[in-house]
Amino acid sequence: MNHFEIYKKMDDDVQAIYRSRLLTEILLSLNEGSKKLPQLREITGSTSQALIPKLRELEADRLIETKGREYFLTSAGKIVASGIADSFVTFWTINKFKHFWIRHYLEGIPSPLLKEIGCLYESEVLKDRGMKILNVYNNQLKMLKEADHIYGISPAVTEGYADSISERVKEGIPIELIVPLHVAGELKLSPYVEKLAALKNHENFKLMVMDEDIKVGLIVTDKHLSLSLYKKEGIEYDISTGLFSSDSKAIEWGERLFWYCKGKADFTKFQ
Repeated sequence: MNHFEIYKKMDDDVQAIYRSRLLTEILLSLNEGSKKLPQLREITGSTSQALIPKLRELEADRLIETKGREYFLTSAGKIVASGIADSFVTFWTINKFKHFWIRHYLEGIPSPLLKEIGCLYESEVLKDRGMKILNVYNNQLKMLKEADHIYGISPAVTEGYADSISERVKEGIPIELIVPLHVAGELKLSPYVEKLAALKNHENFKLMVMDEDIKVGLIVTDKHLSLSLYKKEGIEYDISTGLFSSDSKAIEWGERLFWYCKGKADFTKFQ
């Protein structure tokens, strides 16, 4: 049974929740923790007369239960409420950064991480414009300077980026980087080959080569996330626009993206 068939089979139940403001607000509210009736009145702006029938409806569906005077989500209710919350956050994130998404090649983000794109809702898009011609680049360098550890996926390399990484490695900061084959080739040439040679004996630095093209740029540290993508056609890497965040959920999303790429591909230690 595909997703459309499941939707058709569950149409009435799905529509009942999404079409009812109160049912949705009750579930989202209880997803944050148990609530008493006065709290639900305050949160929803509704009367007890309006709330009680909806609460009974959710109880009948075994999505909520009462203990004393408090309402709780059941185990099934937690799954449903969490799914509703995730769907709203996903729509919000897509809408909030609509122009960023539609102008870039999203296929570079692995499907499991794309499904969790809502984790990036507390982010901002930075661009190079006017006098800020290196706005994205400078903010990325600032991230590197402030980091206590660094994970990166780099489909492009610059001398300034390499210098910042080298400096942090020598300061003892743990750094792991993934690069595609074409970048690995560049790193064997001057001035990068000399910079790498100077880091050869630093155990806190791990540079890995991915034997396929990489269509996403990532810097994730203990404090920040930077996500860069290829332009819509998937040919040109966009260095002038990036998504930045200091939110813990966004940082965790970035870490999952890094570990996903590291785990799915065949890597070799770059010598």
